[in-house]
Amino acid sequence: MNALNEMPKINQCRKVFLSEVFVLLLSIKGRINFLQLYRYGKCCEQRYRQQFEKPFDFLEFNKSLTLSSGGGRYAIAFDPSYINKSGKKTPGLGYFWSGCAGKAKWGLEIAGLAAIDIENHTAFHLEAVQTVTDSNTDSTLTDWYANVISSRKEVLCTISNILVADAWFSKKKFTDQIISAGMHLISRLRDDADLMYLYKGKPTGNKGRPRKYAGKIDHNNIDENYFSLVKQDEGSTIFCAEVYSKSLKRTIKLLHVVYTNPKGKEIHKLYFSTDLSIGALDILEYYKARFQIEFLYRDGKQHTGLNDCQTRSENKLHFHFNASLTAINIAKVTHWLSIPKEQRKAFSMNDIKTLNHNGLLLQRFFDVFAISPHSAKNKRRVNELLYYGTIAA
Repeated sequence: MNALNEMPKINQCRKVFLSEVFVLLLSIKGRINFLQLYRYGKCCEQRYRQQFEKPFDFLEFNKSLTLSSGGGRYAIAFDPSYINKSGKKTPGLGYFWSGCAGKAKWGLEIAGLAAIDIENHTAFHLEAVQTVTDSNTDSTLTDWYANVISSRKEVLCTISNILVADAWFSKKKFTDQIISAGMHLISRLRDDADLMYLYKGKPTGNKGRPRKYAGKIDHNNIDENYFSLVKQDEGSTIFCAEVYSKSLKRTIKLLHVVYTNPKGKEIHKLYFSTDLSIGALDILEYYKARFQIEFLYRDGKQHTGLNDCQTRSENKLHFHFNASLTAINIAKVTHWLSIPKEQRKAFSMNDIKTLNHNGLLLQRFFDVFAISPHSAKNKRRVNELLYYGTIAA
């Protein structure tokens, strides 16, 4: 694992442990906790608990993995995710929004950062930070999220200076802090957002401040003298203009997209970028690619034990969350991105888990029964057993 060998101040013992943990996360079927790691791994349960308490720079490790294996064009995606957790003693416990349940639920939350690989249309996990807010201060949840990003701006900007987030983050306070960190925000506005046309006429020569705005935008009847047609096809019509946002209190590049559903009804969506120089279609491409971070969370919860950590230590939780999502990066690099793009099938964590689980069991059989998997007689059957149970895409 080249990315692990390049990490500074990591001794060989720690590297061996990390390599084993990533393999186990991609091999164990069912819940993944300290007891399960002990059952399938080479160490006692206490060793896993002790090693999870030690820090590891997941952001730097995943950055190295991303830049060495990705397509070269990236955006940073930010999205919180709800984590199931019962009890009352774990730091950070509270009510957080669960998209699956459609309501706030008791548990934990992680604020996840991912690098969206535009060329390969996938996401690389960078770092997950547990949401722990202090009710005794004036700091809001928006401030917490913005601080997670701005405190890591030096590393993030080496990947991309474009941050993509969903419509909840189209707030002035959040936007201002992102721009102060040297990044640009791409997001979506409310369908009824209060926007103004920028005045393009000549100065009147009268006294007073020059006119800045040319009226409010009616989203159901936009003025095509200000909006330019970017693209039109059967399902959508895309217009673009530079407008003033009253809620963000700044000029933004707006993409007004009219979608036509199968019944012929038209609905509009408003996408924007704080970077006025970006291409119009790039705004839509980046925003749509943002959803790849959701697949990271889905695969983590279904396959690599993102919800399964049984500890109340903040350090252990941080290590578990990030190791779980980092294992998906390693699976992508090893089993999917290593295949030429034109030959790739759909990425399937289920197949990779089955393949690694079979390999773990076979290795145990080889060790116990002293069988050589490399002999000409066994090699074909070993390959057959490794792929037993995988689904052909």
